[in-house]
Amino acid sequence: MSGIAPVETLQEACVDFLSAIDYREPTWIVIALVCGLLFKQIRLPPMVGFLAAGFVLHLFGAENDVFLTNVANLGVTLLLFTIGLKLQIRTLIRPEIWATAGLNMIGMIALTVPLLLILGVAGIQMFADLDMSSALIVAFALSFSSTVFAVKTLEDRGSMVSRYGRVAIGILVMQDVAAVIFLAASAGKIPSIWAVGLLALIPGRHLLGYILAQCGHRELIAVYGFTIALGGAAVFEAVGLKGDLGALIMGVLLAQHQQASELAKQLLGFKDVFLVCFFLTIGLTGIPSLEATVAAVILLVLLPLKAGLFVWLMTRFRLRARASTLGSLVLTNYSEFGLIVAAVAFSSGWLVQEWIVVLALAMSISFLISSPLNVSADSLYARYHSLLKSMESKQRLPGDEDIHLSGNRILIFGMGRVGKAAYDDMQTHAGGQILGVDLDESEVARNVEAGRNVVLGDGTHPEFWSRIGQGSEEIEIILLAMPYHFANMSALDRLRDRGYTGPIVATALYPDQEEELRQHGISQVFNLYAEAGVGAASHMRQVMDLDDPPAGSR
Repeated sequence: MSGIAPVETLQEACVDFLSAIDYREPTWIVIALVCGLLFKQIRLPPMVGFLAAGFVLHLFGAENDVFLTNVANLGVTLLLFTIGLKLQIRTLIRPEIWATAGLNMIGMIALTVPLLLILGVAGIQMFADLDMSSALIVAFALSFSSTVFAVKTLEDRGSMVSRYGRVAIGILVMQDVAAVIFLAASAGKIPSIWAVGLLALIPGRHLLGYILAQCGHRELIAVYGFTIALGGAAVFEAVGLKGDLGALIMGVLLAQHQQASELAKQLLGFKDVFLVCFFLTIGLTGIPSLEATVAAVILLVLLPLKAGLFVWLMTRFRLRARASTLGSLVLTNYSEFGLIVAAVAFSSGWLVQEWIVVLALAMSISFLISSPLNVSADSLYARYHSLLKSMESKQRLPGDEDIHLSGNRILIFGMGRVGKAAYDDMQTHAGGQILGVDLDESEVARNVEAGRNVVLGDGTHPEFWSRIGQGSEEIEIILLAMPYHFANMSALDRLRDRGYTGPIVATALYPDQEEELRQHGISQVFNLYAEAGVGAASHMRQVMDLDDPPAGSR
């Protein structure tokens, strides 16, 4: 992930930010918007368009400046903070996370170093001057996966809390830990003795949570998020630790708070806009030479090895084949943190400057390759299903076992507020014959604790349906109450593919979504905004009937 410039004071940062604004920046954002729209039309993530916009702008003479860099750094800081808000520490100690992350990094370094040295012996430009130490640094830089790319991809797919999404994010966090250790060691920078005082943040999280609760639900909560994210980065920098780590830790400290998800949503729009500048800064690094381009293209041959190693390791640690495939594709790219590693190595005299350009280009091209692969992830899995299933472990992770529908009449996908309300209301009519499904482990745990029959699963993914055993014919009605429209649509397609012809009720937020669901054969659509108004009117009528019934109404 991208490094964050040392934080001085909030006031100085604001002064630098405002004084650096140039009349050209609005034009740059417009170009980024146009490129993002163009790439979206060909089913590529807009982030690839933003990256392309950077290269286009550089061709016309544009360069990085303080304004774009500050905004990009702010976006990465908010990104790390929001990751922390969704992170559960207990998940990091799971073998499928820490062992997969560590073994993949070691394996990729072991495969990359010999390749780099062989290319150097062969006399290929850019590789000829690499010795063992510089080859190790390049290999280490290439072993990282992009946090920005992975998080944006998972968010676009609505899979941040899925099994493979949590594993992927956990692996990225473990890579970050390795990077922080490297940066501290390479700079010869030992944390201040005052760093011990950061342990006070653990009990201090209660105070942070109390203040968050006092912020309410509107603009104050967003201001609080900025304050904690930037403040955490500043405090960690002040005691000799990486500011990146500070933003992440502050998010983790608030992850258990009941308003953590609300805080993350409040910051979502800011984060997305600021990250546009992050991708622009990557494209604005410059047009590389022919030699650097050739070297970057050669490095891309490592991507299939990286993907294959991730799939093999994830299946060894009991992830299903499909989860392993999707998680691996999200991580099959090079990281912006590799550029930081290269820059630090250059400043220490361990690597020549040209390699920073090579790694920047290799990372950019890896995004262009990885984006369509993730868009067509389901198709790729279907094509190589037999081979991937053969790698699957016979044992299952907890919550990933086979599901039997026998004895259930109602199936509910999405056990958030709407799903829980529907479950509780129908419980009196269905006599306990209801099964809820949710892809968020925490949500499943809360529902089970409340006495509901809920299992972990993602109805949008074919792998979930492979877990379904006997009893499908007993289902009389299905509710699709997932928070994302495309998730409900995807689950609907899976149900039709399996031959389900019974009634389906689905939720929607907007009229166009409502219309699309009806066109696809949904029996009833529950428009959350419209129905909320109807529900409020119903309560109003009850109050009027009870407290002040109109004349002649009875």
